[in-house]
Amino acid sequence: MQETAANGAAREAAAGPRGDGLGGEGRGVESGSADRPCAVRLTDLDITFRLADRSTFTAVRNASLALADGEFVAIVGPTGCGKSTLLNASAGLLTPAAGSVEIFGAPLAGLNRQAGYLFQADALFPWKTAVENVAIGLEIAGTRTAEARERAKTWLGRVGLATFADRYPHMLSGGQRKRVALAQVLIRDPKILLMDEPFGPLDAQTRQIMGNLLLDLWSSDRKGVLFVTHDLEEAIALADRVVIMSAGPAARIIGDWTIPLARPRDIAEIKLDKAFHDLHREIWAVLREEVMKGYIQTGGAE
Repeated sequence: MQETAANGAAREAAAGPRGDGLGGEGRGVESGSADRPCAVRLTDLDITFRLADRSTFTAVRNASLALADGEFVAIVGPTGCGKSTLLNASAGLLTPAAGSVEIFGAPLAGLNRQAGYLFQADALFPWKTAVENVAIGLEIAGTRTAEARERAKTWLGRVGLATFADRYPHMLSGGQRKRVALAQVLIRDPKILLMDEPFGPLDAQTRQIMGNLLLDLWSSDRKGVLFVTHDLEEAIALADRVVIMSAGPAARIIGDWTIPLARPRDIAEIKLDKAFHDLHREIWAVLREEVMKGYIQTGGAE
């Protein structure tokens, strides 16, 4: 398996080849070192929200997770378990009630300026063309418009949309809009990628194409990635590690699996691998119970 030095350190620090997903508190991998601190380290996080009646709701309790620099970690769990909440804490969009968030070894104060965030919903301006949407982050940061748009054209080429630079979002397919959004985030060269079900609205074939595109871009410049998804197959196919969260409220991390599948990967091909199916069966045995709990809590049949 091809991996960075940081990923190798993360593997050695892991407690065996699988997480302790069979009950009890899950453990984040203790990755990073004195020379290469974790890209993201969440330690004993409690995240609460105040309700309209002034009571509080605990979304996440005692969550610890370490993301090595250059590592790809997928977070999977039932609907409403707090997966996006962990991303928002990592982005500095909310403040934990307890615990700490560190970015490359430094406590996070305010917004995480070293992270790019790709949301499930499109964040494209409908009145701007593809090239204008990709360039806007650079322009806001002070890059001259002409230079920003030249760099944006380069990035549109990298995501396979070189001939679509002058198209408006309503003229693009869902997959094409996702490519524009991905270029919009990556053009700023963030050190960390936070991805909240970015391919969720897409059809199965387009998701597969987007997954391979993401892996191709990531392999050329490995950034730390936290990738939230409901799709366990997608998580295993993409990630170095898959982290499982329990059903809420007060959701916990209950499992952390290393994914020892060789890279580079083709998503369609890797899903035919026996090792892939063995991993899926093992992780699903833990995840299934939590999914059913979440289904019942959100109004499903008992």
